[in-house]
Amino acid sequence: MRRIFVAILLLLPAIAFSSGEPVWVESDGMAIMGEIETPIDVKARAKIDAQNKAIEKAVGIFLKSSTLVINSQLSEDLIFASVRGVINKTEVLNEGWDEKDRNTYRIKLKALVQPVHPEKGEGISIKLSLSKADLVEGDEVRIFFQSSKDCYAYIFSVAADGSVTLLLPNSIDRDNLVKSDKVYEFPPTESRMRLRAMLLPDFRGKVAEEKIKIIATKKKEELVPLGFREGMYKVYDAKSTGMINDLVKRLNQLDPVDWAEATVVYRIKQR
Repeated sequence: MRRIFVAILLLLPAIAFSSGEPVWVESDGMAIMGEIETPIDVKARAKIDAQNKAIEKAVGIFLKSSTLVINSQLSEDLIFASVRGVINKTEVLNEGWDEKDRNTYRIKLKALVQPVHPEKGEGISIKLSLSKADLVEGDEVRIFFQSSKDCYAYIFSVAADGSVTLLLPNSIDRDNLVKSDKVYEFPPTESRMRLRAMLLPDFRGKVAEEKIKIIATKKKEELVPLGFREGMYKVYDAKSTGMINDLVKRLNQLDPVDWAEATVVYRIKQR
């Protein structure tokens, strides 16, 4: 099992704040006047558009990658936070009718957005564990997971080099529906599939630290493009940041109560 969830890059500004601290963001909004609308209606729609974009931008900041220290080495790991945003205050920076299109109203505002976390028990809770976390190359490993609610599970592995493998769904088992409170095992016990710990060919260290990440969604989602062309699993190399960006954008579009994630770390040493 040579891969796990990637050291992820969210191209967001480095802003320091606590998990409950609001952030200031700037956003642009616009609206085009309809045949039966008044100028007041158009201005209101433009402001709402700017406010929605401000919340979306702020939630992206709340979801920015965190820096973790593991084994004295600096590692970046995507921390998914179930969070929404609410605007506490707005300041209009400029607004007016577009000089080239007098039916279009534009507004730029600055908004103070407060993070809002779902109430405990409101969303999905997912548990994840491995048959063993300290492995010797060649050892078999099994993944166990359980959800508090019916959901769809997406299991990723991320190798030490940052390459990502989508383990579930895969070319053989595309059914990733999970029933609430039932403990699942991957690969399934009746399956011929086996996951074994394998070091990367060019690995020169003593111990490789890798991860398994599971993302659970309330509805079946196209989180990543599947299209299994070769082999059993879909694999993305460390340079495939487009996949990561698409995944993050898709999750940002979901209500925080409609998805959850969990991560486990394991270590592989040479036999």
